[in-house]
Amino acid sequence: MEQLQVETVPPERIRYRCTRPQRVLPVLPLLVIVVGTTVIDWMTLKRAGSEIAEPLGTWAALLLVFLIIGQYFGVTLTESTAIAHSLRRRTIQWSNVQAIRVERFQGLQTVVIYEAGGRRTRLRAPITGFLCWDRGFEEKFRTIGRWWLDHRGPDWTPVVLPGAQWSGPPVPDGNPFASPT
Repeated sequence: MEQLQVETVPPERIRYRCTRPQRVLPVLPLLVIVVGTTVIDWMTLKRAGSEIAEPLGTWAALLLVFLIIGQYFGVTLTESTAIAHSLRRRTIQWSNVQAIRVERFQGLQTVVIYEAGGRRTRLRAPITGFLCWDRGFEEKFRTIGRWWLDHRGPDWTPVVLPGAQWSGPPVPDGNPFASPT
């Protein structure tokens, strides 16, 4: 019997998005408070059924909007660029990227891309943290780092900007351009 050997072809692009729980869970505490307050008002006869339907419908619509808009947020990795999808789309050339790091922001761990001009772009996905758990966060971060290292080009050189202020925690070896390993 012959064994077929299939060569694995690397994908042309990779897309990371916020997961459904990451889009819904941050809204749920506020939704529970509003629904609970509305039900208490209804039970104490402060509001009639039609007065309750309007705010509940508004919150249900808001939850649906968060689900739809959150689906768009994330990052797409192509052979030449990283496309950060947020309220605005931003295209970053791999040859212009100087570092990719994980930083803490408002209780979340996010992936941040540093560019040669000193600009930093915080990606909306992948993220992880309280109410935004992502078990594959480390693997996704390493994939983004490997993608950058593989696609930045043979003529890439680190650019040290005089007086550049990199916000975020200091790197242990003092090198702000440390590549993810």
